[in-house]
This record gives sequence, C-alpha cells and structure tokens, in this order.
Amino acid sequence: MRATTIHAPGDIRFEEVPDPQLKKPTDAIVKVTAGCICGSDLWPYRGENPIRAGATIGHECIGVVEEVGSEVRDVRPGDFVVVPFCHCDNTCAHCRAGAQSACDQLGMTTSGQAEYARVGQADGSLVRVDGAVPGELDDELVASLLALSDVMPTGWHAAVAAGVEPGDTAVVVGDGAVGLCGVIAASVLGAERIVAMSRHQPRQELARAFGATHVVAARGKEGIDEVRELTDGIGADAVLECVGTNDAMTTAIGVTRPGGGVGFVGVPHGVDLPVRTLFERNIGLRGGIAPVRRYLPELLALVQERRIDPGRVFDLTLPLAEVAEGYRAMDERRAIKVLLQP
Repeated sequence: MRATTIHAPGDIRFEEVPDPQLKKPTDAIVKVTAGCICGSDLWPYRGENPIRAGATIGHECIGVVEEVGSEVRDVRPGDFVVVPFCHCDNTCAHCRAGAQSACDQLGMTTSGQAEYARVGQADGSLVRVDGAVPGELDDELVASLLALSDVMPTGWHAAVAAGVEPGDTAVVVGDGAVGLCGVIAASVLGAERIVAMSRHQPRQELARAFGATHVVAARGKEGIDEVRELTDGIGADAVLECVGTNDAMTTAIGVTRPGGGVGFVGVPHGVDLPVRTLFERNIGLRGGIAPVRRYLPELLALVQERRIDPGRVFDLTLPLAEVAEGYRAMDERRAIKVLLQP
C-alpha cells in the first residue's frame, strides 16, 4: 500500500510499504477513506520525539472494514467505522472503569495516513456508523466523523477531567484542533463563560463560533492577569490544558481558582509541575490520553444529530500524496488541521 512515512525531522514521504496483515484473531484491517495530521505528529516532525526512520505515521482515520480476524464478531467487512486512535478490548477492568486508553490490550493506530490500517481488538475499538455509505456522505459529516477518532474525544476528555459543570467559567489553553474541540465540549457541558486563549484570528473566530464567550490573546503573566481580571480576580472553575508545554501548564494552573480543576491532554514535553502550588491552592489535576471509546457513542450521536460540528477544525484538505505539504502547513501554522483523502 501507499503510506506516509517519517525518516528524520522534517522528512515526511509518501511511499510504498507492505500492506498491514491480521496478526491476531481479534484484529481488523480497515480501508482508510479519510485520515488527517494531528498536532502530536508535529513532535517527531520537529525533532522533539525519537524517530525510527521509515516508520509509518498517523493515528486518526475512518474507513471501511476490509478484513477481520476469526474472533471478531461485532464488525464485518463492508462496515463503515470510526477508528479510535487507541485500541481497547472494552472489557478489562480498566476499560470498565472508563480508562480505555490504559486497556490491558492497548494498541494504537500506526498508519492512519495511509491506504489501510490495522486495528487491534476490533470488537472493543471500532464504532460502526450505521447507514453510512462512503461516497454518499457530505463533506461536513465526513470531517466531523474523522474528528471523532481523536481530537473531539480528546477535547471532551479535557473538559471532563477539568470537571466542567453547568454555569462554570472554563478556560481553554491552546487554540489547536484539540483546544477548539475543548471549547465545544465546555459549551455542551454547560459552561456559562468560556475563555479561549488564542493569538490567531482565524482560530479566535472558530473558537467563538464553537461557543467561546471571551478571547484572550496575551501569553504568560499578562495572559494570566487578563483572565483573572475577567473573573473578578477569582480565576476559572475549570481549565483545559491542550498544548503540553511547561508554559501552557503554568498558564493553566495560574488561571485556575482555588478548589478548581485542570484537565490536561496535551502530550507533556518538558513540563515541571508546581506541586506545592497545587497543594496550597487545592487545585485538582487530572487528564492524560483520552479514552476515546468511552466517549464515542455519545459524541457520535451529537455529530449525527448535527448538534456539534467538530469537523470545522479542518481548514485544509489535501490528497494523501501531498501529505508532506500538510505537515509543512501545520508546522508553519498556515493550517489548524489537515484532512487527507486517499
């Protein structure tokens, strides 16, 4: 098959690689109908994560089941499915507790930017979109279904982990696709005031369209002070940290009121937690890898009912063969998120 591979920082290629094969009787092979580039893919692209030269890359996709292992019962070839980036059996003790991203059988999509992807624990992972026929879905719905493979559940997880409740003031740190989906989540969960921290006008506009009531462009202490001024010096009830850097975490904790909560979903890079501050101000910190399968049924219903439209985070669509340009566009912040079509 043709797939996206990474060879070194900044070196993305689209080339022939071996087709994925069923390795376990619980596996499935999915023919990708749409994939995309994630902000976390930029960590290795920028040289921040180790790279195995020639490895396939990409963990977000939707598509049609092509083949299933002998023990797969709930999906069959021809089914149109959302592929959670983290695979789970959905039956182990951790899954039953809502921590599917820590499943005993955890796996990850590794060729979402390709023609085919192997999915482990297909019955527990894949969510069928009944009645969906590839080629007959409108572009907006395709984009929103694709967002359910990662960014929308991840933004939702940030809001849930932060403890967003009706009437709350919520702050979203980060204006990438996950942060913007966090704005959607905070709005759906009933936050009365939602502050999006963003310096980029197109992202600010989208944040407002998704439900942000205020936008703060300042960074660092200035940004913290501005949020505190908006909240009469109290701080926010719930803060969504959707970046993963030390500056983002410092800001998130700095704008949280005593007794409030921070939900963090940005992949941590160089974060130094101020435990003493958390202790003295009774600030809760929860989050991590989003348990996508936990949230998928509810989020799929919201998308199908057209109550949310997370696919709007895709502002550039490219053929899969032009994936390298997609990486450049996101790295240079010319695009929020890139949708790839095989």
